[in-house]
Amino acid sequence: MNTIFQYIKANYKPVLITLAIGLLVGWAIAPSGSGNAQADAHEGHQHEEETVWTCSMHPQIKQNEPGLCPICAMDLIPLAGMQSAENADPNEVVMTEAAAKLAEVETSVVQLGKPVKEVYLQGKIHVDERRIAELTARYGGRIEQLNINFTGQNVRKGQKLATIYSPDLVSAQRELIEAFAVRESNPSLYMASKSKLQAWDLTDEQIAAIEKSGEPQVYFDILSPISGTVMMRHVALGDYVKQGMPLFKVADLTKVWALFDAYETDLPWVKQGDKVSFTLEALPGETFAARVTYVDPIIDAKTRVAKVRVEVANSNLQLKPEMFANAVLEARLSNEDVMVIPKSAVLWTGKRAVVYTKVPERETPTFLFREITLGPDAGDNYIVKEGLSVGEEIATNGVFKIDASAQLMGLKSMMNAPETHNKNKASFTVAGNCDMCKERIEKAAMTVFGVVSAEWSADAQEARVVFDPEHTNADAIQKAIAQVGHDTEKYKADDAVYETLHSCCLYERLDKQAVTKSSAKQSSQTKHAMVKVAGNCGMCQERIEEAALSVEGVTMAKWDKDTKMLHLNYGGKATVDAVEKAIAAVGHDTEHHKADDSVYGKLPGCCHYDRIGEPAIKEMPAVQSKHAMVKVAGNCGMCQERIEEAALSVEGVTTAKWDKDTKMLHLNYSGKATVDAVEKAIATVGHDTEHHKADDEVYDNLHGCCQYERF
Repeated sequence: MNTIFQYIKANYKPVLITLAIGLLVGWAIAPSGSGNAQADAHEGHQHEEETVWTCSMHPQIKQNEPGLCPICAMDLIPLAGMQSAENADPNEVVMTEAAAKLAEVETSVVQLGKPVKEVYLQGKIHVDERRIAELTARYGGRIEQLNINFTGQNVRKGQKLATIYSPDLVSAQRELIEAFAVRESNPSLYMASKSKLQAWDLTDEQIAAIEKSGEPQVYFDILSPISGTVMMRHVALGDYVKQGMPLFKVADLTKVWALFDAYETDLPWVKQGDKVSFTLEALPGETFAARVTYVDPIIDAKTRVAKVRVEVANSNLQLKPEMFANAVLEARLSNEDVMVIPKSAVLWTGKRAVVYTKVPERETPTFLFREITLGPDAGDNYIVKEGLSVGEEIATNGVFKIDASAQLMGLKSMMNAPETHNKNKASFTVAGNCDMCKERIEKAAMTVFGVVSAEWSADAQEARVVFDPEHTNADAIQKAIAQVGHDTEKYKADDAVYETLHSCCLYERLDKQAVTKSSAKQSSQTKHAMVKVAGNCGMCQERIEEAALSVEGVTMAKWDKDTKMLHLNYGGKATVDAVEKAIAAVGHDTEHHKADDSVYGKLPGCCHYDRIGEPAIKEMPAVQSKHAMVKVAGNCGMCQERIEEAALSVEGVTTAKWDKDTKMLHLNYSGKATVDAVEKAIATVGHDTEHHKADDEVYDNLHGCCQYERF
């Protein structure tokens, strides 16, 4: 080492020059290495730019770099895993798992159930109207003795209430005595005199006593016809009364009525036989149980309630008329399963009911806006009439937060769902048979982006759609329907898809050359009839419709178990008589053909309907009533009542039934009646028809809920 130091000390200048040269070489090389590092860094920066960052609470925020959400100032997170499928609906609301958790989103599967609701009612105790006796004077006279001194006094049946002196009764007794003396020679005079006294409520014992004594009685007792309480005393001692004047009102209070007020929204749940438990303020701690025996068919115009009546035993008379009562009625809408969803799943807009359905097969929580039609309120649930299917998953908690996200992203939501004005409407022929077909057709139409509503009628074989012309057209909608197996005016379904349909959906295929855009022309080629067919249940319906469809030429058969009417569409060689024979052959009585007793006896127990009587079975009349279908505008039940009454006012019209869904009026008529006369009568009361428009002034006077969209 000493030698090295000595060498450096002796030769320090060359060493310094060598170090300087080395530093210069290193500096020259450094830029190249630095450039590579910068390039690597730049490449890494570009990789980061490819990552999209979003907010877990506001998915509409998307940035190329991390940071804070400009709305809520939360840290942005990578969008990884939030991309939807390629065929996703553009209205899908996509959320991250973190966003769903923060929003406390919960879901449940739509199921069938038997909804039970507790209906709370208020009312009063009333006298049983069937247990009231009003005593009137059978003959004129003077009250000589009064045994009832005050209202509310209890009396027994046959108890003396008062004593009356009547000159007319004395004269009638003398006539009886004289007629009794000549009863053998003039029996008719005797019987007439005796009948007169019997009509004045004299008993046979009293009449026999008069005949035996030979002298008329001056005073007669008024007896109570029932045991009960005197509710009203109309006379006092010494009063003169005329024939027919009221004397006493007696009521039996051992059984009373409890009359409760039921509002319109509660009436669907209230029916005869429902169990009611109620309490009285006058008897705290005691509960009474009874069953509904009557529901008033008329709603009070002022109070807007209908009376619900229960009958209660009151042997100890502790229930007194006019006592206030509070009741709870446990009700079921029906014994059949219906679709129910929690109330928390529904958003109300005033006009629409909205839910959010969860989109299956998505990596992250994804929801779609859906408008539905609700039935009656069922306690903590709503009954769903249209818009959902069993098995679908819907949001039941955090729904408003999902809707808020949709609003911020400009998607369909509670507040900005597309309205039907400024939208195009179209109708076209779509072949199908049943409710399953209806659901499939309407669902296929609604999958087309831009379609606002879709409705298909099995009777008319017609689909009506409302759509946004900026996003779709009727041609695209028909294509979507044909893809699920249903022939339309312009497109025929693929045979392989058609054959996979359920057996009840295998409709009569549309011939491309026979399909026309004019449903009116099609209906003119197809006959329609309604036939009365006896039956009970769903099994009966399936059996009846299959038998009808087995007749060549029958294109549609739909039986209503409530009205017992079978709606038929048929053509070619088919006849109504042939259809009735086919139905009778499988065990169901019709208007003109009775089923064989042995076939009827083999039906399942639930199908044993009330047989149509022998007098109802008659030969098919040579001249049948005509049938027609007329398009009539309207909205609600009030419209239906008004339209049907107007149609039935035309002489010759036998039946008129209007369907508010299809807007079609089914008519049966004969004689001088014409369809044109019916349409004129309907237009007169304010409803547009196919060929007659209602007067604007009459239309303006309709109820608010009846203000339909004018033709």
